[in-house]
Amino acid sequence: MHRSRLCSIVIDCKTDDLEAAAQFWSRALGRPYKPDDDPKYVDIQTGDDEPIVLVQKVDHESRVHLDIESDDIEAEVKRLETLGAKRVATIKTWVVMEAPTGQRFCVVRPQHNGELGPHANTWE
Repeated sequence: MHRSRLCSIVIDCKTDDLEAAAQFWSRALGRPYKPDDDPKYVDIQTGDDEPIVLVQKVDHESRVHLDIESDDIEAEVKRLETLGAKRVATIKTWVVMEAPTGQRFCVVRPQHNGELGPHANTWE
């Protein structure tokens, strides 16, 4: 048995100026931003009960992708594969997946202080 839930909306930006991208999304969403420890990311600040929003510098075309957090990444990946998703890559501690309809998304460790919270789904 494992648990998972939607945790992040990641705005992938193919840009040389991540600061300008972060400023745009900060203003568009009406939320302040702060640089992450990793210079490829900027955090758009959200409430504890809202999804995390990240602006990420990437080499591929700009797009938006979702992150699903799980307390058992491999079990969640296998569950999603049974639904038709494909494993694309493993990067550091997360797995990039592709939905049957072509959208990319990631399965990641719990992001909110290591806790999934009360709205997580429980899977057998």
